[in-house]
Amino acid sequence: MGVFVFLPLVLPLTAWPVARLAEQRLHPRTATRLLAAVAGVSAVCSTLCLGLLMIVGTAQLPGNPLPDSWSDPDVRAAVPYDEVAGRTAIPALLAVLVSCAVAAWRRSRVRRRAAGALAGLPPTSVAVLPDRTPYAYALPGGRGRDRVVVSTGMLAGLGSAERRALFAHERAHLNGRHHRHLLTVHLAARANPFLRPLRTAVAYTAERWADEEAAAEVGSRRAVARAIGKAALLAPRAPAATLPALAAVGPVPRRVAALMRPAPVGRAWPPVHTAAGLAAWGAAFGTTVSALSSANSAVTLYLVLHTATTSV
Repeated sequence: MGVFVFLPLVLPLTAWPVARLAEQRLHPRTATRLLAAVAGVSAVCSTLCLGLLMIVGTAQLPGNPLPDSWSDPDVRAAVPYDEVAGRTAIPALLAVLVSCAVAAWRRSRVRRRAAGALAGLPPTSVAVLPDRTPYAYALPGGRGRDRVVVSTGMLAGLGSAERRALFAHERAHLNGRHHRHLLTVHLAARANPFLRPLRTAVAYTAERWADEEAAAEVGSRRAVARAIGKAALLAPRAPAATLPALAAVGPVPRRVAALMRPAPVGRAWPPVHTAAGLAAWGAAFGTTVSALSSANSAVTLYLVLHTATTSV
């Protein structure tokens, strides 16, 4: 295997160009799903690689409870500089696990607090809080308990058409389960810093996805654009950054500009014979090869350990 065993740790770099191209060329729904899947797979592969590197690199240390067969020279030969890589992987893997656990705990705490703020209100799909601070966000609850939360301050600043656009936007977040895509890329970026551009890209495409769904529901792209612009002016800061909200995530000027153009079509990448198509297909091919190489490296290293164990 040689240095190829380290591929899962660095190949997420190849996802950067495809993230940018997906934002520009794909329908927001397709881009969100694609980028979240790429981020999730890449994060799992890199984390698994760290774990396997730690096992191979530390199996030969005295007092290690791992099977003796895992310290076999043939196993260590699969990893260049196995001792250095193994010892380096220990704090790296620990940092990944702690960072992901903290991020998941904070996200859960925000949702619990947001749900606690609704205590005593009727269990309707829309919860209006008597608060002069303007905000609105989607609060997933599961099993039919999803709710759109909006303050009286936000409603007071919007016209009737803009209110309909606001509710349509937040419902789109809930119907599309956008919080799951956002959680996936958020944890992936914690697992591998090279995946942070995908987190930024999905935060934008998820908002664009909700924008397009809202525009289709209310029948007016301009009404949605006005609602986004007004909400951004009224509430420059979201009450909970981890919850999908109308103007909380994504560059607002870009979203408004996109709504001023015709609705995006649901086709895939542009034709390969164009310059943009060549770049897009090249980036997609590179990302696919990177994901497959990462998975292959991680699986091969696992098989090396498994073979060493069963051959004893």
